[in-house]
Amino acid sequence: MKAAMLREAHAHIAAHGREMGQLNLSDCASRDECLERLRAEAARLDAAAEPGWLLASAVRVSAWANSKDGAKWPTLYELDRACPNRACMVSSFDHHACVANSAAMAAGGFSASSADPEGGRIERDSSGEMTGLLIEAAFGAMRRAVPPLSAAERRRTVKAAADDLASHGFSEVHDLLSEPWLGPALSDLDKSGELAVSVWLYPPLGDVQQVAAGRQQWELPRVRLAGAKIFADGTLNSRTAWMLKPYADPLPGLERGQAMQSPRQLREAISLTDSLGLGLAVHAIGDAAVRAVLDAWEAHLVQSRGHQGTAAHPLRIEHAELIDPADIPRFAQLGVVCSVQPCHLLYDIEALTRGLPHRLDRVLPLRDLIRAGCKPGELLWFGSDTPIVRPHPQDSIQAAVHRRRIDGGPSIAPGQALTEAEAWAAFGLSQE
Repeated sequence: MKAAMLREAHAHIAAHGREMGQLNLSDCASRDECLERLRAEAARLDAAAEPGWLLASAVRVSAWANSKDGAKWPTLYELDRACPNRACMVSSFDHHACVANSAAMAAGGFSASSADPEGGRIERDSSGEMTGLLIEAAFGAMRRAVPPLSAAERRRTVKAAADDLASHGFSEVHDLLSEPWLGPALSDLDKSGELAVSVWLYPPLGDVQQVAAGRQQWELPRVRLAGAKIFADGTLNSRTAWMLKPYADPLPGLERGQAMQSPRQLREAISLTDSLGLGLAVHAIGDAAVRAVLDAWEAHLVQSRGHQGTAAHPLRIEHAELIDPADIPRFAQLGVVCSVQPCHLLYDIEALTRGLPHRLDRVLPLRDLIRAGCKPGELLWFGSDTPIVRPHPQDSIQAAVHRRRIDGGPSIAPGQALTEAEAWAAFGLSQE
């Protein structure tokens, strides 16, 4: 049963629009194929004398495990040979890692003497040379080095993304990690009758006070500032999602992934957004990250004696791919929205079975959440995280109901499956 109106509870509108115009490598089957397609795209850009970087996205290295060259990123030197005449950056589908060529590394300020940034890593080979692979905060630094879009390009990009999301049946979209310019751009489109969806905005916590101070200049009934966003951990494919128990194949020194916020930082983020009358969305994929966020929220409620500002949904945890059984009932008890993207299961199966074979029963425990009081559409929301994965609601229905890919393969925690009606309800707009 499909809901009459759908809410896309986790999207990145500007990034979705940008990636619609980039080289998409989601269907690459190997490192060799990746390099060959980069070579062809670089040659096309050079022949057309097009300026700018070669940007490729949606690489899923974990899916290359069975290819002859294995699940290994291309190196900086391989990218130099494939794309010798311009900067080149190839991003992981989860937006937490990339590999770059020499020109891009130089543009990003990376050199042999560069230290790992806080919360990130510059991968090096056995001789200490940079491989071109950048993880978490290091990837963020590289992404900031990419030349920004012009105002006209931003408008076209945002409109294209909104139109595409509307084509999949969405009437409301939540943008998680909104650029400061996005609100005014969306407002301009809405005033001219060109905005196909209504939008909730969640800028990074570091920008939220500035964005809130100027909201009266652009906020409209269909374009609203809803809260801020922070990251409590990384991702499964990068092995940086923060776990209670070690990965079977961890990164050296990050056996249980990476915490990106201290308990104090989590409480401070909650207090700040509460003081502004806004909500807070926290990226938390691993069960340790989920617990840390719930702990911080519970401490805030105790300290503030239940005061929750004026936000309709003061706290939402994004992704929550693994949740410990002890933390399942805390979502409903504490009034926390569990905003999940079941479609990620279709992309993460290799990463899960290889890295967390001993924890598969805790992956997306949707049935347990509903039993504990998270009613679909109220405290259990579905989204896609586009452009991390495609924004087709049917993908999340497939994952939530069947717990496996449509063409078969392993079923992950089948006891946590939902009915189709429950899954569509999680996409439904609330009746507030």
